[in-house]
Amino acid sequence: MSRPAQKRAFGVAAGLPEEVCGPLAAAVQDAGYDSIWANDHPFAKGLETLAEFAGAADDIDLGVAVIALDRQGADVIAEDIKRLDLDPARLWIGVGAGFSKKPLTFMKEQVSVLRETLPDVKLVMAAMGPKMCALAGSEFDGAFFNWMTPGFASGAREKVEAGAAEAGHDAPPVFGYVRTAIGDDSVERLAKEEAFYRDLHKGYRDHFDRLGEPEGTVGVAASDRDDAQAKLGQYDALDVIVVRGLASAKVEPMVKLAEDAAP
Repeated sequence: MSRPAQKRAFGVAAGLPEEVCGPLAAAVQDAGYDSIWANDHPFAKGLETLAEFAGAADDIDLGVAVIALDRQGADVIAEDIKRLDLDPARLWIGVGAGFSKKPLTFMKEQVSVLRETLPDVKLVMAAMGPKMCALAGSEFDGAFFNWMTPGFASGAREKVEAGAAEAGHDAPPVFGYVRTAIGDDSVERLAKEEAFYRDLHKGYRDHFDRLGEPEGTVGVAASDRDDAQAKLGQYDALDVIVVRGLASAKVEPMVKLAEDAAP
């Protein structure tokens, strides 16, 4: 079965200043992105950042990736969607196991709860290892990759497709954050971001060990727009490249990065 044309999305860290969210979301929509995303972390809720985006970008989807279910469950997510008056039809809700001791078992147990509590949203699952990729392919509306090289993403995609085939249906779309920095300080920005995640928890440590890549090299550090486009183009295993913008949390640098990395 042929794959649909690849799409591109733009992503940021949750908690982006309110005065940046509106102009950035409008620029992302105008630049031709398919959706705009925020992560979720203990100091800022991704859904709250999406609420800031929603009014300024009313024609594209909104995504959060990922919400750790060991920290806030499906009921909390549902309450936040209602509280923030977000349209479920526009939402991609990415979920993950967080710091769960048995992440695969935990995520299998969460499937029915998520479907019952969040029936109107599209659910994507964070997946890095082969078993998680297979589960995402079999039970979710999408798989969400993180910190992968183009080659590693290709292998992980095969696991998603195998899980879907085992379940008897077509593979769901594969999303992936690709950290992207452009300009003179791009190498330093990417290295700083990556260093934080490499030792965040056992799942990430195991993942980076499997990658076997030199520190500070997983993602895109580009000198200019053309360089960024060429490097992003290598991620052909993804159905949706979510450009995770590494720039100062101000309007001008974030918009400039979004425009340079646009489809």
